[in-house]
Amino acid sequence: MQGVKPEAVTGGSVLIGRRHYPVKQVGAVITGQDRRDFTAEEVRRALTRLGFTCQDTGGAAPAQGLTPLQAASALLGTPAGA
Repeated sequence: MQGVKPEAVTGGSVLIGRRHYPVKQVGAVITGQDRRDFTAEEVRRALTRLGFTCQDTGGAAPAQGLTPLQAASALLGTPAGA
């Protein structure tokens, strides 16, 4: 990935060197295929098997201006019985 500028990470990412790259960008660069030809999960699994550190940033980002407790509660949602 030398010479490749990381795009903004909106989903899962992989740490290569000291940079975080979107897994779909890495998949497209190393395979030469269109990003629509594979899923982020497929690339993440393959990179993890190869020893790379991957992070899944799935889920919505917490809203601005909330305390950490409020942000965590918003991400978890309300209980089914509530």
